[in-house]
Amino acid sequence: MGKGGISGDGENMAAWLLGVNNLKIQPYKLPALGPNDVKINIKAVGICGSDVHYLKHGRCGDYMVTEPMVIGHECAGIVAEVGSEVKSVVVGDRVALEPGIGCWHCSQCKGGSYNLCPDMKFFATPPIHGSLANQVVHPAELCFKLPENLSLEEGAMCEPLSVGIHACRRANVGAETTVLIVGAGPIGLVTLLAARAYGAPKVVIVDVDSHRLSVAKKLGADAIIQVSTKSEDIGNEVEQIQKAMGVGVDVTFDCVGFSKTMTTALNATTSGGKVCLVGMGHNEMSVPLTPAAAREVDIVGIFRYKNTWPTCLELLSSGKIDVKPLITHRFGFSQSEVEEAFETSARGSDAIKVMFNL
Repeated sequence: MGKGGISGDGENMAAWLLGVNNLKIQPYKLPALGPNDVKINIKAVGICGSDVHYLKHGRCGDYMVTEPMVIGHECAGIVAEVGSEVKSVVVGDRVALEPGIGCWHCSQCKGGSYNLCPDMKFFATPPIHGSLANQVVHPAELCFKLPENLSLEEGAMCEPLSVGIHACRRANVGAETTVLIVGAGPIGLVTLLAARAYGAPKVVIVDVDSHRLSVAKKLGADAIIQVSTKSEDIGNEVEQIQKAMGVGVDVTFDCVGFSKTMTTALNATTSGGKVCLVGMGHNEMSVPLTPAAAREVDIVGIFRYKNTWPTCLELLSSGKIDVKPLITHRFGFSQSEVEEAFETSARGSDAIKVMFNL
């Protein structure tokens, strides 16, 4: 989107991250509308764990906030203006926005893996501004028209759902794939929904939080297991997982990314199976790689997603996936509500997906 800046005209407002625990709604000057861009009136924005991390710590992984940045990247809205070359959408269309802009010149982009572009410009990843704003400007090719039977909130949910879809693709989940999911947070839950949509006949999910496990059960998990944070419990917990599955665990998705969760994933997965690391909780881990390698357990990683929005929209509009139960809290776009929404999301507990309605 470009870095933009603060405007004095007050026509467009955005939620600016000005520092740790410092979020303010302030004027936002949009970049110029290019011939292949569209201007979007943003109507729905979800809060992601990375957004909370930037607010609470000023960084997420290797990305650090060093100057004021508009936050938010899970979004949908209504087309307000189109560039001179745009043919795919028209003013008034409701669209879901894919938040990452590849360079389209590097080998990764040319090879189709634009999610791995080293020059990716991604909403609310420093220094790129995000989408918790009245309006944004975005490439038309990354704005996907919503089917009539989908809400703008469901359009915004395409972003987290895309992570689950991409993970299932990477792990080749199908009609004969038994699945274990470690972590029943928002990403674990969308991975559950995606695995079901891809035909997984049995899905077991584990977490430390009983409430989130109860949500997972309602969403269709065959079995739920509450685990601890203690490494010494791994052996017993793996036995519980394997007993609940009844057969071997073909694919495990670690949607947390801690040493303990990855060790559980490697130990629980059957010989010749696959572990997909989705969560990025720890940058470095101590895990039993050699025993897993001796059983030919493959490890794959994912980073964001690619070419997932059409699939998400088809799965949502057909009813194969329903993300509406994941939206647990809704807030408007005022200073007090923005602050309360982020505190609600940060607390976790009964909050799964916190959504803004603009």
